[in-house]
Amino acid sequence: MPEVRRLPVPGGLSGMRVDAGLAKLLGLSRTTVATMVDSGAVLVDGHPVIRSAKLVEDSWLEVTLPEPERPSVVEAQQVDGLTILYRDADIVVVDKPVGVAAHPSPGWTGPTVLGALAGQGIWTSTSGAQERQGIVHRLDVGTTGVMVVALSERAYSVLKDAFRDRTVEKIYHAVVQGHPDPSSGTIDAPIGRHPSSDWKFAVVAGGRESVTHYETLEAFPSASLLQVHLETGRTHQIRVHFSAMRHPCVGDRTYGADPTLAARLGLTRQWLHARSLAFAHPADGRWVEFTSPYPADLAHALEVLAR
Repeated sequence: MPEVRRLPVPGGLSGMRVDAGLAKLLGLSRTTVATMVDSGAVLVDGHPVIRSAKLVEDSWLEVTLPEPERPSVVEAQQVDGLTILYRDADIVVVDKPVGVAAHPSPGWTGPTVLGALAGQGIWTSTSGAQERQGIVHRLDVGTTGVMVVALSERAYSVLKDAFRDRTVEKIYHAVVQGHPDPSSGTIDAPIGRHPSSDWKFAVVAGGRESVTHYETLEAFPSASLLQVHLETGRTHQIRVHFSAMRHPCVGDRTYGADPTLAARLGLTRQWLHARSLAFAHPADGRWVEFTSPYPADLAHALEVLAR
């Protein structure tokens, strides 16, 4: 069923053309809104309008939004372990399991978040590359936890800006080898492509600004559980920064972790979990927060460390 929205014209849009004002209000492109107006999908006080008509404050809008097109590049998949934490007309928040990529990409043949959503009948349709419809941030294949996907063009635009402007609160938990000194602090070191490995990143001169805040939650004999707040969001940022401090994430052999410790803890990937995500909801600005529990493999590793 097409989504119908009914709302008054806010004072800030009074006097604007219908197509321009609605594009701003709904976060849609002006071309999309023009098509909607021409097809009779926009009513003002119960009557069809033309694109050039002027909006009047407190007039009543009734807008029938176009149904999202299903992107053919995303294959519907059944993905065990992916849980939907929240869903409305604008966003879906998922708890991503290990071994799942955010979206299809060259060389990746495994499951994806977008494929899992499609498998549950949830299709995204936003601007940007077709294989990344709705993706506003990503988690590594080997990283679990909370991830938000935009379902509407408005949400896509607002959330992309929020991640860019660093107004999204991203909290990770990580278990790193040893004990960082100081136990709480900030790592401010630029990250770029690794000079000798195409698939890795490193702290390099001339890299992109990268800022990581951390505090120790619990210290074990051979490792530390940290709470990490990302100010920026570079690829592999947490893994790279703590590796550069000589405290790689436990189990992260790509960035120098001890395989013996990982085996003792039963880990086959890095101990890194996107614990919580908080942001202003793109529809009405209310602050929302979502939290993910530790998955079984990470919880087991903590139990072994505690013993």
